[in-house]
Amino acid sequence: MPSEVIGKRITCYTVLCLNNLKKTMKKYSLTHKILFAMLIGIFLGSFANFYLTDDSFIQTYLIDGLLFIVGKLYINSLKMMVVPLVFVSLVNGITSLADISTLGRMSFRSILLYMTTTAIAISIALILALIINPGKNTEAPASTNFIEKDAPSLAETIINIVPQNPVQAMASAEMLQIIFFAILFGLAISLTKDKSRPVLDFFQALDQVVMKMVEIVMQLAPYGVFALITTTFASQGFDLIGKLLAYFLTLAFALAIHASVTYSVFLVFLAKVNPLIFFRKIREVALFAFSTASSGATIPVTLRVVEKKLGVKNSIASFTVPLGATINMDGTAMMQGVATVFIANVYQIDLTVTDYLMVILTATLASVGTAAVPGVGLITLALVLKQVGLPVEGIGLIIGIDRLLDMMRTAVNVTGDSMVTCVIARSEKSLDDKVFKSR
Repeated sequence: MPSEVIGKRITCYTVLCLNNLKKTMKKYSLTHKILFAMLIGIFLGSFANFYLTDDSFIQTYLIDGLLFIVGKLYINSLKMMVVPLVFVSLVNGITSLADISTLGRMSFRSILLYMTTTAIAISIALILALIINPGKNTEAPASTNFIEKDAPSLAETIINIVPQNPVQAMASAEMLQIIFFAILFGLAISLTKDKSRPVLDFFQALDQVVMKMVEIVMQLAPYGVFALITTTFASQGFDLIGKLLAYFLTLAFALAIHASVTYSVFLVFLAKVNPLIFFRKIREVALFAFSTASSGATIPVTLRVVEKKLGVKNSIASFTVPLGATINMDGTAMMQGVATVFIANVYQIDLTVTDYLMVILTATLASVGTAAVPGVGLITLALVLKQVGLPVEGIGLIIGIDRLLDMMRTAVNVTGDSMVTCVIARSEKSLDDKVFKSR
């Protein structure tokens, strides 16, 4: 049978599956729908990667055509919601604070917690990597494909927090600048009191409208996740993992330990909540983050879940979640720790204890210093490698499987955002235990 006929039949079968998926999954929760869509996407994408790479019809019209378009449309729809949701929610959150001094205290605690978890994350990754020693018997290649990009200095990042043009900041989705302007705008409304009542009423009504838009977009989640996962595994597959299996498994194991152990400790002793309930309720957030590989695009989902399912007040969540999506890089820091050991082993370069301490310090500070830079993981890794005298070209060794690992890292990052949000909410007595414990 000709490959074009097979391709057309598979395309029709995929469309039929999507239609049946819509009919049969109405009785399931959104989280279950997303999980099913993800599993189906992994299966179909892997199948296409193994058996249909030479089928031009499948690759051109289904993988790079229909599914690519659907996935991109869904990512764009999520990103479309980020700026209005963050700005409106944060303005409402600031105006609802009974004591303005709460903002300063909350800011300090949030940043301290995010940097603490990042330091712990990279420490775990380094210890595990030193035990497993990935890349120990791997020969260094003659050359690798990696183009280094310069990262802004910490001073530049701090200066850029204040927007010269808030409208331009919103158009460019510069999250730190949006957070700064929203805080200033909310404070101004609070300080003008009765005179600004019409403005406050407008933002409260606008918040309801934006949340309804988020709910509409969320209903399309299973289809967007299915398209994203299918195209990712169709292009990546699992063949690259075999070549870097030790590196892949070391980082995956480190991420699992940090998410399950470190976050649980914080939840038990600081947030005083049951970690099992927490992890069960944020499955939706983790699945979204895994499929999109973007903490920023997951902000609408994270905000919705921490408020509606975990019981965090909007005044807390609207600040900690966008801030975490911008500066919290636990997963990225772990990648830098494992990658440092891996590259050092490949190039047979011995690192000292001082070097490893420098890796922890550099990666932790870089999580804030390069927060708004696209491709931040590889950029901060370049900074870390330079700091300890390792060849930056070594990054080219891990680029091939970085997409799959990036999906895992992002899931850990948003889990950390949610955890810190619960801790801060508990410290400010803004965590509703009834909502958190409800089914």
